[in-house]
Amino acid sequence: MEKILPQNIISFLKQEIQPLEDSKYGDGYRVAAYLRDGTFLPCVVFRNADKTIELAMKRFKDEQTEKSIFSKPSGMGYREAIKSFVTSGNCVNHYHIAKVEKSRHAFPIDVIKQIRGETKMGWTGFVAKMKDGKQFAFGTDWYLSFFNMPDNYKAEDIEEIINHTYIDSQGQLKSYHSPDVYEVFKKSMVFESKPFFECYVDEL
Repeated sequence: MEKILPQNIISFLKQEIQPLEDSKYGDGYRVAAYLRDGTFLPCVVFRNADKTIELAMKRFKDEQTEKSIFSKPSGMGYREAIKSFVTSGNCVNHYHIAKVEKSRHAFPIDVIKQIRGETKMGWTGFVAKMKDGKQFAFGTDWYLSFFNMPDNYKAEDIEEIINHTYIDSQGQLKSYHSPDVYEVFKKSMVFESKPFFECYVDEL
């Protein structure tokens, strides 16, 4: 497969994808992508690199001058800051991409806006009601960019979010705040957030 030009990627993103706002790392355009060797990546976020670069430069400077709350007299804070930016996260180069398309795992922005805050410490749980009336439990420990989806459904099929609830083994809607939550809640019945790749395009 031939690579797709950056300007063609940008054109598709601007016309077809509503960005997920992110003041820290920059707005993200969530799609699926095919690499030139045919590999399919169901979850890719495209961004401009500027905010990530600025964040890294500030963090490095703070660590070098020991202004960071994470700084250590040993100098390890600076090393750990560099490590976090250059060795963590998943990244794919735009020149390896042959095609981009909408992702069935990316919730529409109006659906994401219905998700209200943290349910329990480090966990946000909710039930999504589909257009056909069926309900499924979802959850995440951090990210809202992409979610595993039930078979034969895509994110655009979601009609309503019911916050801080889950589905028990009997198929009943339950509150995370009920006294017996830890006795009946089964994480295996929850569609969790998915890991994703990031791709930086300077002109985006």
